[in-house]
Amino acid sequence: MKNKDERGVIRSRSEPALNPNRLKDKSLAPSTSTSLAANYRNIDASYDQGESAETSCKGSDVRCLDDEDASWISWFCNQKGNEFFCEVDDDYILDDFNRSGLRNQVPFYDYALDLILDVESSNDGTLTDDEQNNVIESAAEMLYGLIHGRYIATNKGLSAMLEKYRNYDFGRCPRIHCNKQRCLPVGQSDIPRLSTVKIYCPKCEDIYAPQSKHQDQIDGAYFGTTFPHLFFLTYGHLKPQKASQNYVRRIYGFKVHKEE
Repeated sequence: MKNKDERGVIRSRSEPALNPNRLKDKSLAPSTSTSLAANYRNIDASYDQGESAETSCKGSDVRCLDDEDASWISWFCNQKGNEFFCEVDDDYILDDFNRSGLRNQVPFYDYALDLILDVESSNDGTLTDDEQNNVIESAAEMLYGLIHGRYIATNKGLSAMLEKYRNYDFGRCPRIHCNKQRCLPVGQSDIPRLSTVKIYCPKCEDIYAPQSKHQDQIDGAYFGTTFPHLFFLTYGHLKPQKASQNYVRRIYGFKVHKEE
């Protein structure tokens, strides 16, 4: 539920007024490893200075959205470096079963869930604005990521990722003999904080680091170990033939004997 403050700016939940000095702090610059929703508020703050959202976003790492009413989920998925994420349906997030077991993994779980769903926070006011920026908003990123890892294994989630796959949103295989084959994101573990996301090539069946430095910092658990293999099991007609061509080592034109 969204309401307006005394300036007429739409806010996603009840919270202390923004400190303009904090918005100028370079430490709050967009990053996948720092406060995310602080950048979301930067868009609103720009209206205080008589600027449009489009103008305020130029030269920043935040992609401009046409509508100031855009949800947190839409903003997050349009953040530079978050191209691997699809938008999870609110109905899926609202189902307690789909969030089973996550409360114990995410700090300030209720606050983070309120932020993701753009509802008025039910917090008791014990947290300061600094704590909200540094804890709740990073917790919201983690909670959304873990929910996302489950969602993309559903029919709707697979369909959403299919569209991104067709648009080359996940990048191409860097291996020469794979001829720029489209890839899919994959995690090396389903447990958070163990490894970052990689891209899986269905042609050479190997994994690689994403080319973007932003994507290289995303937790692999937000995509999981199952997704790419379930994807090609579901959409078998999209799976390419396994690469048959390999690099041949040569010295002065002669093939190098294979080592036993």
